[in-house]
Amino acid sequence: MTTTFDVLAEPARRRILDLLLERPRLVGELTEQLGLTQPGTSKHLRVLREAGLVRARPEAQRRWYELRPEPLAEIDAWLAPYRRLWTDSLDALERHLDTMEDDEE
Repeated sequence: MTTTFDVLAEPARRRILDLLLERPRLVGELTEQLGLTQPGTSKHLRVLREAGLVRARPEAQRRWYELRPEPLAEIDAWLAPYRRLWTDSLDALERHLDTMEDDEE
């Protein structure tokens, strides 16, 4: 079973999500932006679609790919305690630096 983390481990897939964050795109545009072949881009899009991270919206003969934010919200929720840890460390560093400035005066 592939997890969302496994899917996101691939740099090309993260780049696709970055591009789709800006706006929906066609496969050809993604292929051009990524510098990959069309079959390579389509393979990455299939993996992202199966993981629920993107959806394809058909329009006539074209398929627009767009980001699905719900699975990313799950990752964000998982990261929240780690983000707090990082924020606490930065706050402690800021307090330490503020003390250093007082000592120099």
